Amino acid sequence: MTRAYNFCAGPAALPEPVLEQARAELLDWRGSGMSIMEMSHRSKAYVTIADTAEQDLRDLLGISDDYAVLFLQGGASQQFAMIPMNLLKKGESADYVNTGQWSIKAIAEAKRFGQVNVVASAEDKNFSYVPAQQGWNESADAVYLHYTPNETIGGVEFPFIPQTSKPLVADFSSSILSRPLDVNRFGLIYAGAQKNIGPAGIVVVIIRRDLIGRVSGIPAMLDYKVHADNGSMYNTPPTYSWYLAGLVFQWLKAQGGLDAMAAINDRKAKKLYDYIDGSGFYSNPVNKADRSCMNVPFVLADAGLDKTFLQEAEAARLYNLAGHRSVGGMRASIYNAVPEVAVDALIEFMKDFAKRNG
Repeated sequence: MTRAYNFCAGPAALPEPVLEQARAELLDWRGSGMSIMEMSHRSKAYVTIADTAEQDLRDLLGISDDYAVLFLQGGASQQFAMIPMNLLKKGESADYVNTGQWSIKAIAEAKRFGQVNVVASAEDKNFSYVPAQQGWNESADAVYLHYTPNETIGGVEFPFIPQTSKPLVADFSSSILSRPLDVNRFGLIYAGAQKNIGPAGIVVVIIRRDLIGRVSGIPAMLDYKVHADNGSMYNTPPTYSWYLAGLVFQWLKAQGGLDAMAAINDRKAKKLYDYIDGSGFYSNPVNKADRSCMNVPFVLADAGLDKTFLQEAEAARLYNLAGHRSVGGMRASIYNAVPEVAVDALIEFMKDFAKRNG
């Protein structure tokens, strides 16, 4: 079977060796006579799987014991609410940077639980850039500063980590594990799995331990302290998603870790942007210094060709290139598991399409 090239923003491509291992172990995990999906999450075998996955993630990102690593449900969207619920006491405020659609959703949820100060916004230029930090209007009494390092929809990525004296909170859903990251600069990192971690159904939260238990009276399933105290097993976790995430972490280690992945990702993104910029037929609306290495939006010279482009791309087994419904155009998501040959194939298709329709 020849696999297609999948450029979906999420759920996204998974490494083929991970899928092959999962297939081999599906009915009988290492002689147990059971599938992972059938195991008790409290069995010795499954606890070993979970513990190994956490340790591998700690190894990849250099996460110290000053941080708890949680494997939760609800996706990053639930974190939009859990973060202010757990960090903001009554009457307190938080600072947020608005760089696109996911920032907007996070801000809207945070406003349910406290005062939100939007320190900077890129809305004035249709979210096509990252506002320079020199112009941010941070508040002195904010409990934390939240930002979205990579906006999946708009294809905007921060080229810097903000400097702040407050705990820094970041939604790394679409860029985590794409390159090395200094976790110690953050109070809390969260990331939905379905882009660079594994399949949909799980979200990883990396939280500095001194921030846990700051607010009391939170419903148990929404309380970081409850989850940390119970090893992310207060209730039955999404066991198969956690297992697959662990396989992805092992695959990343086998590729040479995050330094190696950064080199590959930079090369893939450069190839695609260089072609788009020089094509005379396609264009990218994002400020060059702030372009995402993971999500590459582009538009055709004639939007009337969009439907034909997508139909012909699928015929060439290049899938999920339509831009988000809120912005239109095209988008190629080139996460860790999208091989370089997939980007090469996309560029060749784009060249041919432009030649025939330009």
